[in-house]
Amino acid sequence: MIPFLITCLVTAASLLIISRLPLGIEVDSTGKAIVAGLVFGVLNAVGKPLLVIFTLPITIFTFGLFLLLINPIIFGLAAWLVSGFRLKWGFWSAVLGSVALTLVNSLLNTFLASAFPNYFS
Repeated sequence: MIPFLITCLVTAASLLIISRLPLGIEVDSTGKAIVAGLVFGVLNAVGKPLLVIFTLPITIFTFGLFLLLINPIIFGLAAWLVSGFRLKWGFWSAVLGSVALTLVNSLLNTFLASAFPNYFS
């Protein structure tokens, strides 16, 4: 449970960081970012595998390229579910935001893993 909460907090921090970039992502407050981080965690744990399974025929037909759209779909779903977390430019904000979120999450997780190895083993 602790690793899940840490991941949600890192995602919330990443959302706050990318909301400052000109990507069309708006987050009203830190509290909304934490709620969005929790929603991202649940959607990635439950929704993403279901989405991958249900879209398997499309994924096979497109030789796996459809999988590149799964993260923006999850990003857009989280923005739709959390009030105070908006995508200014719709789908394109979701695409840019999912790429930026992946990069910032990776950087923060790498930093935290080296700073606190007991929690990220």
